[in-house]
Amino acid sequence: MTVSVICNHNVATIPASDGVTDAAVRMREEHVGTLLVVERSGSAHVPVGIVTDRDIVVGVVAKRVAADSLTVGDIMTRNPLTVREDDAIAFALREMRRRGVRRAPVVGKRGELVGIVSLDDVIQHLAMQLGRLADAIRIEQDTEARIKP
Repeated sequence: MTVSVICNHNVATIPASDGVTDAAVRMREEHVGTLLVVERSGSAHVPVGIVTDRDIVVGVVAKRVAADSLTVGDIMTRNPLTVREDDAIAFALREMRRRGVRRAPVVGKRGELVGIVSLDDVIQHLAMQLGRLADAIRIEQDTEARIKP
């Protein structure tokens, strides 16, 4: 199964030139803890960084730096791990583990942003699959009890 099946295609983005306070406001408005930092490439957005609520808290607030004096580009993680939409989920998990990250932008063949995949997405997918397996076992047991009382 490919990453495109489980990734979130509705991605919150921000340009690197926006202020850190703008990023925090966008996170609050969109109820997310991560923004993908993008640049325009023709008609598409290309991920160039990632910024999380933790980056803002640990890198700005805890250091008592004036958030209004910084841009997203100042605090973002540059060159984030990206996975292609046609990559296998197992490949994405391996790469996320190797890089020590919980999420990765998903890109198309030309590097254009198409979504984001997180460990939460994988866990939700696995939970659904385990539920289906449990249903199959239960149905098989019910069928056997009906046929062979």
